[in-house]
Amino acid sequence: MDLIEILINIIKDIRLSGFLDITFISVFIYVFLVLFKQSKARLIIIGILILSFIYIIAQHLNLVLTSTLLQTFFAVIIFAIIIIFQEEIRRFFEQIAIWSLNPKFRRNKLVSPNEGEIKILIDVLTDLAKHKIGALIILTGKMNISGYLEGGERLDGKLSEPLLKSIFDPHSSGHDGAVVIDKSKITLFATHLPLSKNFSMLKNRGTRHAAALGLAEVTDALCLVVSEERGAVSVARNGELKQITDEQLKISLENFYNEIYPPVKRLTHLSITSNYKEKIISLFLAILLWFVFVHESRQVYRSFEIPITHTTLPNGLRVGEIEPEKIEVTLLGPKRAFYFFSGNELNLLLKIPDAEPGARTVSISKSNITFPDDISLESLDPEKVTVRIEEIKKNNGNSD
Repeated sequence: MDLIEILINIIKDIRLSGFLDITFISVFIYVFLVLFKQSKARLIIIGILILSFIYIIAQHLNLVLTSTLLQTFFAVIIFAIIIIFQEEIRRFFEQIAIWSLNPKFRRNKLVSPNEGEIKILIDVLTDLAKHKIGALIILTGKMNISGYLEGGERLDGKLSEPLLKSIFDPHSSGHDGAVVIDKSKITLFATHLPLSKNFSMLKNRGTRHAAALGLAEVTDALCLVVSEERGAVSVARNGELKQITDEQLKISLENFYNEIYPPVKRLTHLSITSNYKEKIISLFLAILLWFVFVHESRQVYRSFEIPITHTTLPNGLRVGEIEPEKIEVTLLGPKRAFYFFSGNELNLLLKIPDAEPGARTVSISKSNITFPDDISLESLDPEKVTVRIEEIKKNNGNSD
């Protein structure tokens, strides 16, 4: 059978259920590839795929040590993947929600929840700057900053303009400290931060600026400062501190929220004219997975001729002849189980009971044959063989 005939037979086997299988998995893989395309951890995915390929080869070649070690690795890596890709996984499920059949739900999800927070922060900061009221606001990033905070009061209040302004009211006891905002909530106020010693960047600015820059040097938080002397707003992040305008403040906040909390947008990459490489890879992988796990999982029979070996006989006896010398073994298993299976893995060990000189008939059972676990033994032909046992003639050393 040539390659074209094989391909035609496979296409015939796909049918409607196979076509739907491949379509759904192609879309699933495509969305996965698009979401992870810009991920900094994409090299980790490539590494895992390479190890998976090595594991498959090791399984088929019966490399016990390699298979065992990789099995242990995969048992642990599943938890690591959840931690490493938690942001991408969250976005993936958000995309599934957006593709809901309810148009009203889709429209609501396309509105970024960060817009309201940005407006509140801009209004508060510009108003405080206008009245020259000092303030220090910390927006947490992906890093845990609790180890860099000292003191403060727990609040866990919903972010709002009146609440922020009341905290930074000069008559408030906590107005000199920093306010920490995490996921739309004011979690802490009147807390103190590590002070920066980068005097060249501080340029005679006050303690609030030194605290903002100090935290920005060791975390990915966005630190916003209002100077009560100048009535100006400054932003500190990634070890840099700079004074900004109202328009720059809006841009800084939008960029920060888009990085830390990516806006939920409907994927527009499903058009025919974009991402050809991802589409081709997705279709190829889906067909490959269907071929291996569906088409090649179908049960097939394979027959092999294997020689007969026997157990050791008592001293003075030997097996003169076994008739027949080989038997035909028929095995049943999925097609993929026979990819690297040549029949050499089969071994027939004949146990000869009551060894005495002469001919005898010995039955062969499945217990006499060793074969891979994912394959079953269906039949033996013949199931009985004739064994002739002879005495070993001793040479007494006499000569004429």
